[in-house]
Amino acid sequence: MKLGLMSAALPQLSLEALVQWSAANGYEMIEPACWPVGKAERRYSGVTHIDVDTLSPGRADEIRGILADSKVEISSLAYYPNPLHPDPLHREMVQNHLRKVIVAAAQLGVPIVGTFSGRDKTRNFDQNFETFGAHWSPIVKFAADHGVKIAIENCPMLFSYDEWPGGENLAINPVAWERMFDIIPDENFGLNLDPSHLIWQFIDAPRVVREFRDRIFHVHAKDLQIDRDGLHRNGVLSAGMGWQIPRLPGLGEVDWRAFISTLYEVGYDYVLSVEHEDRAFEGTEEKVKRGFLIARDVLKPYLH
Repeated sequence: MKLGLMSAALPQLSLEALVQWSAANGYEMIEPACWPVGKAERRYSGVTHIDVDTLSPGRADEIRGILADSKVEISSLAYYPNPLHPDPLHREMVQNHLRKVIVAAAQLGVPIVGTFSGRDKTRNFDQNFETFGAHWSPIVKFAADHGVKIAIENCPMLFSYDEWPGGENLAINPVAWERMFDIIPDENFGLNLDPSHLIWQFIDAPRVVREFRDRIFHVHAKDLQIDRDGLHRNGVLSAGMGWQIPRLPGLGEVDWRAFISTLYEVGYDYVLSVEHEDRAFEGTEEKVKRGFLIARDVLKPYLH
């Protein structure tokens, strides 16, 4: 299993600088952010380390050369919007850009595109699944035609009480994943599993790994701290508002030994991609990089 990083926390670095820093600091894979240029909608979005709108064959060759020189690989291309957005124009824009990311992955020889399932917040859980297949089946087939897998991350994308009880991502728990894979059983459709989002839902991460072993294509390494005072004041019906705190691996409540052990047990042997969203290590490039080094030192002993 290899150590990787998701690039959105370092928007100021060029792709070349990101690859060089990663290689020099023990990271073997990167997960470049591929948002449309200048389209930031939230924290950590709008980062573009590979511009898929302008990716030419020449630039693709150049990127492959940069990676080969540094002995760094791309684990997946990252684009995490809402493909089921209720606004049809926004939804079409997102889905069209997602297809461009898939094409870019094929150009670069990258096997996976990481994204969200999305969710229409104006419709309930069952209503979203009524139209899920119509939106996603063509995208999954498009990816298969290009030799690319789609890995859906399980972040609920829920940021405020205004969005309660559902955020902008449908695929957040085993019930949702089972329905998702019943509707689209295609072999190139799976999960980018992030254990931090299981912690605050009180879902057993090793059990999830065992149950969905054949659908785990990519893994995000992010931790989560539960603020017990915040939980006391807000309660579980707040869906994490006021008590879930994203942390770097080793600084939260994920049992990394148990989690990684179970990944090995089921045969997963690809990447742990550190997703840095820890506010204690933000504000300067130096602090963000310190955060990635902490994550490296926590995870590296388990990876061989």
